[in-house]
Amino acid sequence: MYDYQQTHTYTAQVADGLEALVCDECTDLGATHCEPGFRFVRFQASPAVMYRIVYYSRLATRVLAPLRHCPCPSAQALYAAGRDICWSDFLSSEQTFAITANVSESAIGHSQFAALKLKDAVADWFRDHGGHRPNVDTRQPDLWIHLHIRHDQAVISIDVSGGSLHRRGYRMASVDAPMHETVAAAMLRMSGWDGTTSLIDPLCGSGTIICEALMLALNLPAALLRSHFGFMHLPDFAPQLWSQIKSHAHTAELPALIRASDVDPKAVAATRTNLGHVPGGDEVLVGRKDFFERTDMRQTTIICNPPYGLRLGRQEDMGAWYKRFGDHIKQHCTGSTAYVYFGDRTWLKHIGLRPEWKKPLKNGGLDGRLAKFVLY
Repeated sequence: MYDYQQTHTYTAQVADGLEALVCDECTDLGATHCEPGFRFVRFQASPAVMYRIVYYSRLATRVLAPLRHCPCPSAQALYAAGRDICWSDFLSSEQTFAITANVSESAIGHSQFAALKLKDAVADWFRDHGGHRPNVDTRQPDLWIHLHIRHDQAVISIDVSGGSLHRRGYRMASVDAPMHETVAAAMLRMSGWDGTTSLIDPLCGSGTIICEALMLALNLPAALLRSHFGFMHLPDFAPQLWSQIKSHAHTAELPALIRASDVDPKAVAATRTNLGHVPGGDEVLVGRKDFFERTDMRQTTIICNPPYGLRLGRQEDMGAWYKRFGDHIKQHCTGSTAYVYFGDRTWLKHIGLRPEWKKPLKNGGLDGRLAKFVLY
């Protein structure tokens, strides 16, 4: 038996700072014994719950099923551990695979080298068992294998999500510096918005926040548009159980008005294109409008990711822009609550409003802040 079969334990990889949110999300989806670490959450789950987490999680980046935990003091030890796994349980010689690796504080000092040794072990296993070596495809392999080595201890896992879960499948068009889907989902979760009240993103860019909001409001699984998952390669994969999970996924009618706008016509077109790939996307009102001309944002929830010089590669004085932004929402958004993401947190002090709270939220390499403003 493999480790995940004995312990029913899996590991979700998460963005830095989202560990507690992912713990709560996994618990909501049926996991038990959730334990957060740095950029990961370890949890226990039945196969059905694991399928559900992979299918529904809006915040996790990947979910891993560990096969072997083993000492790894040398490249030879890693190669031997890789050769000790029956890879035909997961992969045929006609299929493709790729390896992601993370190495720290170990005798093997380079992730790429570690990945290469494990790749050789997988390929040589097939060769020695009478088959030809499967090909490596680092873009869209049939199977992702994950290797983690820390303090000379290795964990070899199958990526049961089948690639990064932030790639929902709806983003067909984009503009400068799009927000990661999992970050947009984290903004929504941190705001507490549940789809029952109206929402607007008046600076929508390519529409990531609004697409995530629509999927949340309609109870659409985050991975609805994906057709392939890594758990389908597990030797104990249960197709009938997976079909039941999918069949039980139900959508609700859109309970409240969702709107999006941007002054850039390319952004409006991108948002409409991306919403067109989400069921129910035609129910979202999208239009071209200058934020500072909008006076229809009272008694609603505002969630947005405004522009900032660092994100757009410009160094103009954005302080005046944020002062104008703060003045506008204070004057024209009474009765609303605004959740504003500051990718460059230095602009927070220019907005002229005191946030009820501000929380760290990273987007790519940006150490940003999400701030809540209650507009009386």
